[in-house]
Amino acid sequence: MSVTLYQLDGCPYCEKVADRLDELGVEYETTWTEALHSKRDEVKRVSGQRGVPVLVDEEYGITMPESERILEFAERSYA
Repeated sequence: MSVTLYQLDGCPYCEKVADRLDELGVEYETTWTEALHSKRDEVKRVSGQRGVPVLVDEEYGITMPESERILEFAERSYA
């Protein structure tokens, strides 16, 4: 499974998603982003926006921003 979580150090929404993925036993790679939105070019490239967290799951073919949406997806797909 190829899963990547784009997150910002100290972001409570990112931590909530990472904690739940860990609880579900999902193996994922973390890509740490810059604090300044204007420097989040990688996030913009993959998701079309600069907010984090962003989950990319190649197996499911999804790129998903917003923690609540990611958590709902995780419960449906990984639990």
